[in-house]
Amino acid sequence: MASRIYLDHAASTPVLPQAVRAMAEGLSCWANPSSPHREGRAARRALEDARAAVAGAYGWRGSTLFTSGASEALAVALTRSVADRIVVTTVEHDAVLRVAGRARTVGVDRAGQVDAAALGAVLAGPGRALVAVQWANSETGVRQPIAAIAELVHAAGHLLLVDAAQMPAGIDPHVSEHADFVALSAHKRGGPPGMGALLVRDLGMLTPTGGQEFGYRAGTENLPAALGYAAALAEPEPVDRWAALRDRLDDGVRRSGGEVVGEGSPRHPAIGGYRMPGVASAAQLIRFDLAGIAVSAGSACSSGSMKPSHVLGAMDWSEVAGREVVRISFGRDTTEAEVDVAIAAWRDIARAVRRIAA
Repeated sequence: MASRIYLDHAASTPVLPQAVRAMAEGLSCWANPSSPHREGRAARRALEDARAAVAGAYGWRGSTLFTSGASEALAVALTRSVADRIVVTTVEHDAVLRVAGRARTVGVDRAGQVDAAALGAVLAGPGRALVAVQWANSETGVRQPIAAIAELVHAAGHLLLVDAAQMPAGIDPHVSEHADFVALSAHKRGGPPGMGALLVRDLGMLTPTGGQEFGYRAGTENLPAALGYAAALAEPEPVDRWAALRDRLDDGVRRSGGEVVGEGSPRHPAIGGYRMPGVASAAQLIRFDLAGIAVSAGSACSSGSMKPSHVLGAMDWSEVAGREVVRISFGRDTTEAEVDVAIAAWRDIARAVRRIAA
């Protein structure tokens, strides 16, 4: 059987060998980190070393709370911050929209960037707001101007939550400089699933609930996963090589009659959304899979849904066009040759469907 090509790293990327080894070592340190005896203190030291390593990887000087992933980190910030109201953009991840409830929304332009004027108008309302913004959209890869958004938010006396689940560590110092809360995910960065973190500028901005994690999360700490996450972050990600691969893929899709989503906006170096006119994304996924290539339609949390993408709808795409978009995303080991195979498969699929239509 020919080896397959995995191009769905934005959903989850393989756990790095370094992370696996660190987790195995963590399993041998089995004592409860909250216990006062020698064994517990040893586990606590290892946990705090991992906490410091995660914070250091992101250049964070505030507090770091370990969670079960980015979804829990987002939920903690959205439901337990000292803010009076919540503001979200219309392209946020479902993990935000499910928790935000009746939050005020701010739209984006066709390129996927936040409407600054609309944001300013919403921020002029009463009470302190918590504004939730993705660093990069998980479906399109479109990045938001965090520094400019933070300036608007903080000038009006509000708080900023950045969903950085897709952000490689160290790629954007504006996040650590300006965000009040940052939600992170380990399994997007080569760490284990079921592990993430919430970076908090000032713990006074959160309501404590008691228990572990300085009183902000109950439950025995997941030391092996924390060690695995820290080990994964110690391995730099090839962002420059990704950017070159994405440019190559963009060009190949355009030359094949496709459309690049969010073109003209800053984008994640490893995530792209691409439209194949006249071919439903569900049909594309099947054909790519038969060709030995794994891609996705939208974020992993919604790719199995028949609903149109709320992200593309917010970018003023028609429902028909939105249903013709797939996401392709790279990992540490993605090669130029694999991208070329994906481009060739794209052309073959488009030609086959055009022949059938003719």
